[in-house]
Amino acid sequence: MTRRKLVVIGNGMAGVRAIEEILTRGGADMFDITVFGDEPYGNYNRILLSNVLAGSDDTDEIYLNPVTWYTENGIDLRAGVRVVRIDPYARLVHADDGTVQRYDELIVATGSRSFFPPIAGLWADNKTLVDGAFGFRTLDDCLGMITEAEHRRKAVVIGGGLLGLEAARGLQTRGLTVEVVHAGETLMNAQLDDTAGAILRRSVERLGITVHMSKRTTEVRTDDNGTLRGIVFSDGSEIDCDMLVLAAGIRPNVGLAQRAGLTVERAIVVDDHMRSVDDEHIYVVGECAQHRGQVYGLVAPLWEQACVLADHLTGTDPTAAYHGSRTATKLKVAGVDVASMGLKGPELPDDEFVQYSEPKSGVYKTIVIRDGKLIGATLLGDVSKVSFLTQAFDSGLPLPDERVSLMFDIGTPGVEVGVAELADDAQVCNCNGVSKGALAACVRDGETSVSGVMAKTKAGKGCGSCKQLVGQIVEWAAGGAVSEDPSASWYVPGIPYDKQTLIRHIRDLRLHSVSSVFAALAPDGKEEATSKMALASLLEVIWADEFVDERDARFINDRVHANIQRDGTFSVVPQMKGGVTNTWQLRRIADVADKYSIPMIKLTGGQRIDLLGVRKEDLPAVWADLDMPSGYAYGKSFRTVKTCVGSDFCRFGVGDSTALGIAIEDRYKGLASPAKMKLAVTGCPRNCAESLCKDLGVVAIDGGRWEIYVGGAAGAHIRKGDLLATVDSPDEVMTLTGRFLQYYRENANWLERTYAWVPRLGIERIRAVVVDDSEGIAEQLDANMQKSVDAYRDPWRDGQEPATEGQFRTSLPLLPLPQVPVR
Repeated sequence: MTRRKLVVIGNGMAGVRAIEEILTRGGADMFDITVFGDEPYGNYNRILLSNVLAGSDDTDEIYLNPVTWYTENGIDLRAGVRVVRIDPYARLVHADDGTVQRYDELIVATGSRSFFPPIAGLWADNKTLVDGAFGFRTLDDCLGMITEAEHRRKAVVIGGGLLGLEAARGLQTRGLTVEVVHAGETLMNAQLDDTAGAILRRSVERLGITVHMSKRTTEVRTDDNGTLRGIVFSDGSEIDCDMLVLAAGIRPNVGLAQRAGLTVERAIVVDDHMRSVDDEHIYVVGECAQHRGQVYGLVAPLWEQACVLADHLTGTDPTAAYHGSRTATKLKVAGVDVASMGLKGPELPDDEFVQYSEPKSGVYKTIVIRDGKLIGATLLGDVSKVSFLTQAFDSGLPLPDERVSLMFDIGTPGVEVGVAELADDAQVCNCNGVSKGALAACVRDGETSVSGVMAKTKAGKGCGSCKQLVGQIVEWAAGGAVSEDPSASWYVPGIPYDKQTLIRHIRDLRLHSVSSVFAALAPDGKEEATSKMALASLLEVIWADEFVDERDARFINDRVHANIQRDGTFSVVPQMKGGVTNTWQLRRIADVADKYSIPMIKLTGGQRIDLLGVRKEDLPAVWADLDMPSGYAYGKSFRTVKTCVGSDFCRFGVGDSTALGIAIEDRYKGLASPAKMKLAVTGCPRNCAESLCKDLGVVAIDGGRWEIYVGGAAGAHIRKGDLLATVDSPDEVMTLTGRFLQYYRENANWLERTYAWVPRLGIERIRAVVVDDSEGIAEQLDANMQKSVDAYRDPWRDGQEPATEGQFRTSLPLLPLPQVPVR
């Protein structure tokens, strides 16, 4: 059978979900699939960007389909390539890289973009927001805010909806003072009524976030260098700030469709088959689709649309039709639980309306019932009844006569009754469109652990609000015989062993590369993309110079030894041991910045100099001209040692912190690790180098002694380190530092920072092993660390000769970089 050409414009959640549904219906044998995506990444969960901003999720954790998934399924992914024109008559799409792709069938899934209100001074030019201003829609937006949050003092968020409040809370956790500006009279007015909005406002303000209501921003104030300094309201009042986040709503991306002559109203108008009403070969899915006058922004309707589209496109069910969606959502907004479904209040005279309000406790609940059926509910602050209410809303479960029992545990049917009565086609996971029947079928097929069912069905892998209900259904379907998921203890998803067992097998079988580990230890020898980075790091810990590095097992930062930025350029941070530099290094840095037109030179919190905006193809030349070692600001590795002046110059110093910090950084530089490691040495208990809140910190005390603290943090998480030991000499500091770091490297989970690992194991156990050698492994830890130290090679020196032809080739056209003045 001749395969048809299927082109998908949009690599977001809706477009890729449509592809997944097509593949499950045999689409791989029907179509050659090409996907164009504006962003240079695989498919990620946009819902979880607020978690990334807040620091509760790493970027690695939000990917739904890594780049390798496309290859495995024979999909041609054009990541970072924008389609600029559709020719529906010739059935061609034209991209900004000059390529032209023919199609037999086309799926438009261009999604939406941030809405930027008309504000004077917001734009530095036609395409670039003023320095300090951000949208909040993409991973690059999120990463840009995270980077800038380290250098900013006060943020204003325009928009009091879900995204705005989440952005505000995320920035607050990163240490900024935050104020929210909302043009309307009610926070989250799309989901909440006036009373609920007022209660939510009080809850948000109790967190320390100031909220301004009914305020319209008309102007952005900047200084002479074009840097944000504040905003002005229509009433003339002002707020000072050096960071601005615009989360004032979204707009469907419909420009391509308009230029192609398709019917566009609020979005691209489609029929019940999710086809454009103008062209039977063009399908539309997601936030850019308008169906029967409705445009949906939640993921559940998008999944339903994807299923209908796939049924129709593959011929699996030509009669499949989309009739619209009932929407229900459960969220945590700025730390406050919110659930909303259907109507916010009664609309007909006979509608029943039950309302409970407890403003002091931040609790508000309403339900709307019509003809004995639940047609609306709002829960704020207490969402304990959301599972049953969702079931009743979606499937019309019978309601108790005492309506108040829908809000409180005084008569609602028990969990087992509610789950048993839930229809098989009732949707449980709105984010991924998983029904009760699909969960039960997975259990019948032999998977009786909750995490196993979630992994196979993707239920609970979106916002996570359905996890409790998923667990209840699995327990019901398994007749109470729920099993523990053995994979919960696996170090990586693709290899069925915990970390210590995995290390033992790797050593016994002499497995030196990621591919050899998969071949020997993975079920059926199959490689699993999300496991590769963790395995590469572990192998480097185990084998040091014997580790065989494979390029496809590395993230982009590790492949090019630099930190990718929001615009596709890179950040270069040379090593400055202990924060100490000299005139030779400073001249080198200045010369490189001039030669390569570096747009920003930034002092970092780790006492180093960051060159921002380096083009990928310039990296080897930049390293060669700098002639300085890598500072490893990009890796899951030993990063830096921050120091104070110490006893040489400071009148309070009681220990030579600078010399000790330099010695530690020189010995352990670049060590691979489960997560990044930041250290500090301070010359007296005044703690100017912030040693108490580092992964490992050393403090000089009277009498020439030193205290060693471990497991501290001062980023998204705040934790004072635990005292590991008090020693008499710098030599003992060096020994215990290496031993602790090696014990952590060999025992922590992937991406588990010391601030989580130390309390998990307990400082007493760690002290017993590292200081007292209770397990008799201290000598081996020292030897393993020495092997890694001896294997050190500067990646910037090695990287001056590309490992592959395309290692430092830029595949994406980069926009001209703005010159940012030093200030």
